Amino acid sequence: MPLSPTKRLYSQDDHCFDAEAMVIAIQGTRFAPDRTCFYPGGGGQPADNGFATLPDDFQIEVESAFMDEDRIIWHVCKTELDTNLVGKRIKLQINVQRRLTLARYHTVLHILNTITLRDHNGWITGVQIGEEYSRIDFNLENFSAKLCTDLESKVNAVIQNGFPIKSLTISEGDFHNRPDLLRTLDVKPPIVDGHVRVVEIVGFDAQACGGTHVASTLELGHFSIFRTDNKGKKNKRLYIKLQ
Repeated sequence: MPLSPTKRLYSQDDHCFDAEAMVIAIQGTRFAPDRTCFYPGGGGQPADNGFATLPDDFQIEVESAFMDEDRIIWHVCKTELDTNLVGKRIKLQINVQRRLTLARYHTVLHILNTITLRDHNGWITGVQIGEEYSRIDFNLENFSAKLCTDLESKVNAVIQNGFPIKSLTISEGDFHNRPDLLRTLDVKPPIVDGHVRVVEIVGFDAQACGGTHVASTLELGHFSIFRTDNKGKKNKRLYIKLQ
């Protein structure tokens, strides 16, 4: 009997850090719950890690998570799991500090990519979000140190405005009529049950995105570009940091 897609609690609430769930499948060192607060990775953002507390109160480490083609989110552990866990209820707990750190970087990249596209026609060509710093690649012409200084100043001005951030879903049809929601030309956001998730920095920007974010731009701190690399004639890589 095919499994039902995992209910993705993180897409409804970026600050859902723990949840009770029922195990619906076991495959060696990984398990699938019916619902989860674990983000399975995507859009350059790594998957969450954390713990699962079993019915006997024994806690096991969850190293990572991923979503398969059937939208089942598998939680990867270090050891083989007992198949008797299927049908049992467990408690899931993510690494909160890591989630918040990644969410801060993911959010500030929304601000940066919006300004870069709006002011310099720079489309995203790659992203990697990390805990110490992150990097983003743009297709950019006339790249210079002055452009980086300009981007830093504009991003920090948006941060200090204290814009609230929220997520919503729109229909696939509405999404296709909103090219302004795109930031990449080659990679399109996931369409789930005929809907696309949109993250809005209220008063500044909205874009299609399935990742996790903070509640206000004031949570981001100070933004800087500390290094740049050429990755082709027009492809420029920016390394960014938040303090």
